[in-house]
Amino acid sequence: MTPPQRQRRHPEREPDPAPRQEGEGRNPERLFVIGEGNDGAADIDLVTLIVGRAEPPSSLPPEQAAVIRLCETPLSGAELSAYLQLPFSVVSVLLTELLAAGLVQARAPIVRQALPDRSLLEAVMHGLQKL
Repeated sequence: MTPPQRQRRHPEREPDPAPRQEGEGRNPERLFVIGEGNDGAADIDLVTLIVGRAEPPSSLPPEQAAVIRLCETPLSGAELSAYLQLPFSVVSVLLTELLAAGLVQARAPIVRQALPDRSLLEAVMHGLQKL
């Protein structure tokens, strides 16, 4: 009985393509065109809150109009990036252009302050109960 022989792979044959992940296959040139290669970036980070100030004009590119429509309520840069399915670097360029045009407003995030001392809260509560 002869042992089974292995089949050799041929170098010119390409392996089967892996299934595409979400977000793959985007054209990187398109991302550059969206941002128009803007150099002057504003101080926008992932937690900066963005609020729309006006209705989007009809002359805006669709990505910028989508940002303004999404920002009817304050959204962070990270949320905008997730909703638009664009890298944050592209979203920050879009936001910089919208800030320069005065169509959105950037605000620092609201930081939770430390709770007051428990003894102070108890003293206030006891004082209110005596009233």
